[in-house]
Amino acid sequence: MSDSPSGTRDRQNLPAKKPVETGLRQLEHGRNPGMALDMDWVRRVQANTSAIERRAASLPGRRSVKKDYQAAWLLKAVTCIDLTTLAGDDTAGRVERLCAKARQPVRADILDALGVSGITVGAVCVYHEMIAPAVKSLEGSGIPVAAVSTGFPAGLSPFNLRIAEIEESVKAGAREIDIVISRRHVLTGNWQALYDEMRAFRAACGPAHVKAILATGELGTLRNVAKASLVCMMAGADFIKTSTGKESVNATLPVSLVMIRAIRDYYQATGYRVGYKPAGGISKAKDAVTYLTLIKDELGDRWLQPDLFRFGASSLLGDIERQLEHHVTGTYSAGYRHAMV
Repeated sequence: MSDSPSGTRDRQNLPAKKPVETGLRQLEHGRNPGMALDMDWVRRVQANTSAIERRAASLPGRRSVKKDYQAAWLLKAVTCIDLTTLAGDDTAGRVERLCAKARQPVRADILDALGVSGITVGAVCVYHEMIAPAVKSLEGSGIPVAAVSTGFPAGLSPFNLRIAEIEESVKAGAREIDIVISRRHVLTGNWQALYDEMRAFRAACGPAHVKAILATGELGTLRNVAKASLVCMMAGADFIKTSTGKESVNATLPVSLVMIRAIRDYYQATGYRVGYKPAGGISKAKDAVTYLTLIKDELGDRWLQPDLFRFGASSLLGDIERQLEHHVTGTYSAGYRHAMV
């Protein structure tokens, strides 16, 4: 997939790890501080598209979990969902109902039958205007509010306004900021510009954690995806994320494989863990299990926690709840019985 830098020079120049007091829940490791842009490393990055696609095509059939094991994996998936509403007709009432679902994502009778309690989603993701009702509705739950920012989804608003938008969302109470990169920097190979942009976004976020949305469906090649992933991590991204959900092509298994191997390379070189968030088009429970097993195979169990893995989704939760009810009762219920709002 990609080459990691050899030697220890870059590692010695990295800041020391420090405890993290705010931001993503359950964050036990030091927050990624970033590093100087290493163009030698970036230039070495390659992506064997045919090999990546073969590996990705084999994934759905390589793991099969059933019965109680499947239920356990689905409950894990629920805890890693960024429950999202990004519609032009969002209202405070809709967000309040979504937050109620975030607090109780699976019906109490189903959880009782499974012998489980205390399940919540990873975060609630909204536009800036909806931060205030989300923060109020989630008070005391420990569930963070994430806000999309920087001219989402296109990322083409003036740079100073994108910075100001981040700062206003943090001030309003967002603990996570999902930013969109300028795709043109990737498409033209202007890695310094991408690094500087990402670094400025990270600084504007302050204590709030930053998820860098690459909009992978618009980057042209898997090698561009790998390089963009690496540069954003070098600039201090806490998460790298596939898509806004508004592109014609969103999260895919080949793209996910590229991005998580870039995460692995970065961790092996620096000692800092960066999270991963596939978003857009993941709506079925079986797909969630496939992504979780991919993470387990490639990165290990530590990345199966909400501080390092999230799904950007809303309808996914409804299908998971439906599958869990089937596990408990032996029958499938209608989709309308598992509404989000």
